[in-house]
Formats: sequence, C-alpha cells, structure tokens
Amino acid sequence: MNIGVTREAEGLERRVALTPSVARQLVDQKHTVWVEKGAGERAMIPDEEYIRAGAQIAYTQPEVIRRSELVVQVSAPAPEQLEHFSKDTVVMAFCHLAVKARHLVDLLLDRSVTAIGYEIIEADDGRLPVLAAISEIAGQLTIPLAMHLLRSSAGGRGILLGGSPGLPPAHVVILGAGAVGASAARAAVASGARVTVLDIDTDRLRDLIFHLPHVATGLADPDSIAGAVASADVVIGAVLVAGHKSPQVVTQPMVESMRRGSVIIDAAIDQGGCVETSRPTTLAEPSFIRHGVVHYCVPNLTADISRSASMALAQAVLPFLLHIAQHGPDGAFRASPALRRGAYTHRGACVRRSLADTLGLPCEPLAEEPRP
Repeated sequence: MNIGVTREAEGLERRVALTPSVARQLVDQKHTVWVEKGAGERAMIPDEEYIRAGAQIAYTQPEVIRRSELVVQVSAPAPEQLEHFSKDTVVMAFCHLAVKARHLVDLLLDRSVTAIGYEIIEADDGRLPVLAAISEIAGQLTIPLAMHLLRSSAGGRGILLGGSPGLPPAHVVILGAGAVGASAARAAVASGARVTVLDIDTDRLRDLIFHLPHVATGLADPDSIAGAVASADVVIGAVLVAGHKSPQVVTQPMVESMRRGSVIIDAAIDQGGCVETSRPTTLAEPSFIRHGVVHYCVPNLTADISRSASMALAQAVLPFLLHIAQHGPDGAFRASPALRRGAYTHRGACVRRSLADTLGLPCEPLAEEPRP
C-alpha cells in the first residue's frame, strides 16, 4: 500500500505523524511510504533520516496525497487538502470531528474518504491506546506549565508549586483521572504540590490512590467541583467523553470564585474544553487572563515537545497502520474492533453514532464480525 505523510498545515503544529523508525517498519513490510519534503523538520527530523529508512520524498503535499491510499497526519485534514483526496482514500489523524465545522464532515462524506480518529480508537477494555500515548505526555507537561504560569511575570499568584520550608505548597486540583489526569497527578506529586483529583469513576480513583497514596480524591459532582476549584491555585481540566464535546464542568461562577492569579490549564480544549471561560489559544499566545485567573488553552500543547510527541504517536499508531496496509480498510475493520470503533466516516457514510447524533446525520454503523 502507498502510505503518505504530510507536513502539518497549521503553522504552530510541529509534530509529524510518522517517524523514520516507523516508516522503516512499513517499508520492510513491502509498503511504500511517501513523505512530504520537510514534514519532520519542525520535530528535528530531517528528510535524510526518512530516506535512510527507505521512504520516498515528494516535493508537494498534493503529490503525497494523490499517490497515497492511506494518508497519516497529526491534525484533521483541512478542506483545501481534501480537494486532492481520491475516492476511498483513508486518512488517520486527531480528527475531533465533534467540534469541527459541519462543512469538513460534509466534504469527507462527499469525497467518500474514510476518516479514522486517533482519539476514538478504542480497545475492548475501553482504553484509548493512541490517545493515551499523547495524553500521558500532555499530563506530564501541565505541571511545568503550571509552575511557569504561577510566576508573577506570567500574571500568576507568584507562588512556588512545591512550597518551601515554612511555605505551604500550592493546591493542584485535577478534574479527571484518565491518562491526562493520572499523568498530571504523578508529576504534581513529584513536584511537592498538594493534589486533589476528582472523577466520576471510583475504579479510576481507586487505582490512582494505589499508585499515589498521598493524593486526595473525590467524586466529581457540581458541589465538590465548586469547592475544590475555589480552593485551588491550579486547576487542570482533563475531562474526556470519547468522541463527544467535553462537558463544561467548571462554570463561570466557579472561575469567579478563584483567587486572583490562580491558573487554569484546560487540557480538554481540543474537544471544546471543560471550563466555561476557556477559548482555544496557540503556542504563540498560549494564555489569557479572565476574571483575574490565568487560562492556558492550547489544543496541541504537546506540539511544543514535538520530537517526543511524534515518536510516541507514531509508535502507538503503527499496529493500526499495519492492519490497514495489510488488509485494506474493510479487512482491517473486520480484523480490529478497536480500529472499527475509531472510524468516523467510510465509503460516503457517517459510521460513528455520536457524530451522527451531534450533526443530525444518518448513521450506518460498521457491521461487527460474527463471533465463532
């Protein structure tokens, strides 16, 4: 199969979807990998490394797309990219279609593109293996970001996250105990902060306490969230409902109750955000102050550690790429239930129920394989 890797269109998106080591494994399986010139340079991966891995370099993005049966990206394809997609081309990316413009979904359907979202590839046990690889990095990154944003020069309260002799540590409240939340909790504990984690899933909280016994936990409901947020120096929003827009569990009155110079990092902003006062920002201008609270709301925050994030993403995606490259999309969906759950559109139909319900589209779910 011809597999294409594009240079990300967004100016501040520095990640690349495939690394040379993963490209080599695909080439070793007799597939052809086309890489747009400069695709990896913002992740410090030169074209020469792809060439040594056996990949082919193409000089324009349309050439990569037109040559490829499977296009692998980080971000969802832009409407202008879709003009170059052939019928029944497969694209894999962080699509987040529940919060994208309806026009993009219509184009995917009109051009009969099979769109697979990394964020909804789901294993039988409910794990999201590709999303988790990036989420763990994102969670770890939130804590040094919080340290920076608490500084007076950043508009913060001017306090140390971990405290000091005679000075109490900052209070970090994490909403959600999934991959982002658990990773953030580990990093926050290591920094010396006082940490509270709220979630609706007691099993997740039980697992978190087992590994981090000094973390305080609680069931997430409007009252407990309001109380925790009001006492927080840092709030990390890590609420995820896979394939859906994130619920706004932190309301504007809750934000107004926070102390001046406190910090909110809305790590759910790529799915619409879980804080009512959030709005998407960029790595160029990552934060803003509202109601005296510093907000950090960068959807692609791991793009700032582009090489590590690219390596984690490529390794997590590889098993699913091999399924598609070996069996084609229909065979891959039959062979891999996790991949089947990751499809948004296929052969001109919306196959994801949550997306169909959000946009008012008819849904044609992919058939499950009968059990032997």
